Amino acid sequence: MEIQVKSADRNLLLEISGELDHHGARSALRELEEALDAALPRKLVLDLSGITFMDSSGIALILRAQQKMRLLDGSLLVRGTPPQARRVLDAAGVSRLVTIK
Repeated sequence: MEIQVKSADRNLLLEISGELDHHGARSALRELEEALDAALPRKLVLDLSGITFMDSSGIALILRAQQKMRLLDGSLLVRGTPPQARRVLDAAGVSRLVTIK
């Protein structure tokens, strides 16, 4: 799994690619936390278009991002969700808590 981080004007973009499973989630959470602490963004975009597989660990990552953005009084947008990952998110009802485009 790989994460590309781009930050500008208190907007933070994380492009996540590869498998977002329990093996990759720990490092992904660490990278997410570091990026949020460094940028203190008003808006966070998680681009999942490069995800090849996602399980419940991806849900945990998204919910953690949502929680951190609430603490920063900011917003979260999840975009580019592949069909398999979207099914996981839909089954868990994540779209009721997070904006997914």
